[in-house]
Parts: sequence; C-alpha cells; structure tokens
Amino acid sequence: MASKAVEKRQQAAPAKVDPRDEPSAEWGWHGRFPKGGRIAGWISVVVLLAMIYNNHENNTENVWLVGIAIAIVIGLLLDLRKKRTAWRR
Repeated sequence: MASKAVEKRQQAAPAKVDPRDEPSAEWGWHGRFPKGGRIAGWISVVVLLAMIYNNHENNTENVWLVGIAIAIVIGLLLDLRKKRTAWRR
C-alpha cells in the first residue's frame, strides 16, 4: 500500500520550464554545451603550452603555464571519467 505522498508524486505531471524563467524554453532549446566546453578546454591547454616558447626572463612563467595546463587536463580527464561512468550510477 503506497502512501499518499507517493501517489501524489506518481500522479503529478512533470514540471515544465516557464519561458519567463528560461527564455530559451520558448523555442525548444534548454541545455548546456558539454562538447564545446571540452573542446575549449583542450584548446586552452594547447595555447597555454604554446606560450612556453616565448621571451621569458626566468622560468616562473613557465611553471605557472604548465601548472594551469595540468590543472585543466586533470579537470578534463575527470569530466571524461564522469561521462563514461554516468550510466553506472
């Protein structure tokens, strides 16, 4: 025997997005750009590593460039892992 709360939840219609809250819902698109974000991340890594070949006085700049590039790569790899295992949850 199901409780009243469960019955209400089963009978309730799925909530629709109000166009006043999300203007894009009016013409049908409502989402993110996950593929574009990944592509931009990898391009950023390449650009950061390409900046190493520049006119530097010391290696402090290179340490920061490589460190930030490594942080972005770790984030991209974690995102890739999350994407691959999303169906297992």
